[in-house]
Amino acid sequence: MALHHLDSGEIANLMNQGGDALSTHSVALFKSEQLEVIRLRLPLGKGMPMHQVPGEITVQCLEGVIDFESPEGVQQLQAGQMLFLRGGVPHGLLAVEDASVLVTIVLAH
Repeated sequence: MALHHLDSGEIANLMNQGGDALSTHSVALFKSEQLEVIRLRLPLGKGMPMHQVPGEITVQCLEGVIDFESPEGVQQLQAGQMLFLRGGVPHGLLAVEDASVLVTIVLAH
């Protein structure tokens, strides 16, 4: 079964749907030739190891708290905060609390 991606004009609920940040799974909301948007649900202590992508990214913390690691060090993102990172910069993240984040990736041409 293929993953459902949003159609043009379709609405997605980004906030909690069951009372906590982990009420639904991580999901790729949409992917086009130039852009990919992913909602990640991260339970306390879980994260993504250091990696890099060619395109620029934004990471917006919707719920909870995450530690965002890059060569410049570790920064803590809380609900309502957003971080921008240039393409090719290594980064990783770790949930300090149950968290939900919205990741936007500009895809390399």
